[in-house]
Amino acid sequence: MQNLGKVLWIITLSLQWLWSASVEATVSSTEVVSGNAVQLRIKAVGDDAVFPDIQRIDGHKIEGTHSGSSSSYSFINGEMKSEHATTKTFTFVPTKDVNIPSYEIEIDGKVYKTDPIKVTVIKSNAPVGQNGDLFSLQMQANKTRVMVGESLMVTVYFSLKNGVRLSQDIQYTQPTFPGFIVTEGGEQNAYIKGNYQVQEVRYMLTAQEEGNFTATPAHARVGIADGSRRDIFGMTFGTTWKQAASNTLEIEVLPQPKESDLVGDFTVETTIDAQEVKANKPVNLTVKLEGKGNLESFEFPKYEIDGVTVYSDEAKVETKVVDGEIYSTYSKSFAFIAEEDFTIPERHFSMLSLKDRQIKTVKVNGYAVTIKKTKSAAATAETAQMHGVVQTKTEPAATETTAPKQAEVKSVAWWMLAVAFGSGALFMMVLQRLPRFKTRSANPYKESEALKILYTHMSEDPQVEAMVRKLYARKNGDKSVEIDKKLLKEMVEKYR
Repeated sequence: MQNLGKVLWIITLSLQWLWSASVEATVSSTEVVSGNAVQLRIKAVGDDAVFPDIQRIDGHKIEGTHSGSSSSYSFINGEMKSEHATTKTFTFVPTKDVNIPSYEIEIDGKVYKTDPIKVTVIKSNAPVGQNGDLFSLQMQANKTRVMVGESLMVTVYFSLKNGVRLSQDIQYTQPTFPGFIVTEGGEQNAYIKGNYQVQEVRYMLTAQEEGNFTATPAHARVGIADGSRRDIFGMTFGTTWKQAASNTLEIEVLPQPKESDLVGDFTVETTIDAQEVKANKPVNLTVKLEGKGNLESFEFPKYEIDGVTVYSDEAKVETKVVDGEIYSTYSKSFAFIAEEDFTIPERHFSMLSLKDRQIKTVKVNGYAVTIKKTKSAAATAETAQMHGVVQTKTEPAATETTAPKQAEVKSVAWWMLAVAFGSGALFMMVLQRLPRFKTRSANPYKESEALKILYTHMSEDPQVEAMVRKLYARKNGDKSVEIDKKLLKEMVEKYR
């Protein structure tokens, strides 16, 4: 037993060294409707945590606190790891925007700090239920007149009367918005307003064409427990289904005052990994646009440079909603491969600014790329220039080792040649009587050559485009990509 106690003591001591102390502060929501509670949760990982005595947060009184702790153990790569966490939750009801400060927590004698957090308090635009409705749907827009390319936010408010018991999940059918690109509107708020529980569902719309458009209603089907039907234990059973629909929305889309490639306020950043490389080595360029506005329909044009093979990946577009406005990030990468010096040209796009409705220019930088020559290539080029001739590939001159091989061939006996001739004739006769089969090598085309052939035909066939992307991924070292050799052969034979 004493030995067992020593072992346990050693394990406990070793586990203490495996703890990684840390602190983290989170809130239940960074945007809350006035009158609703917010919870600040501080988690401290470590053996012994000391929290500060928090009575107010930015002037708001703490309405309640809760503490909890947990321990977990796991084996990772053959090592036992342990985490002991202590969590404190502070509840408060903000009446204005709150700046939650950084707090100091002492863990095992060392001080750690949380990151500050901002909570925004907003007013609810949700309509109050009328005539004692059990639930209702209402749809509102922050603006009903926009121009082509401009965005607006539409919010559907689902209000359910307090105390209503649901027996089934709510069946919700979202509205449709013809003429618009639709993006989910970010964080969905849920709160109490008056005698109703309110759930917000937001949509960001970006106008694609001018005209007058009507957003169709949102629908909800709610299963309410039937109080008139009870079992022998007095529990209700059965469901009464009720339905509701929201209003429609009329939205007017005006033409742009001036034609432009982009609508919004964007900045552009370009990065290039090298401007001097060896022949046939890729030069990688990344173009990134970001700012206020929607970039989901934007398409960066291809680069076409004489003597340069250009590959590109699929553009990555990310959108988010900040304070009721849509922000986008667009990123696209290109790879340039050449044997001679070349220039990546500048690109210019017109942008209709949402701030002042003026046309501005977004510039994508151009770059001059130098191809480093090898010594042998440089010497060949210099010699050709001195003698005024064009160098071509020639067969290597015969060396002294060639003569013995020729003498050996001549020494073959004449009767061996006769036998070989007879055998060959017999073989040809048999071969002509056999069925014809097409010969096929295991790898008839080099992937690098196939890539050059197929790249120019990407826009003609989606299968070709998919094959080019796989070939380029393998060229960049991704060995997990599998190539269908049969399909590759068919494609190359079609376009070569």
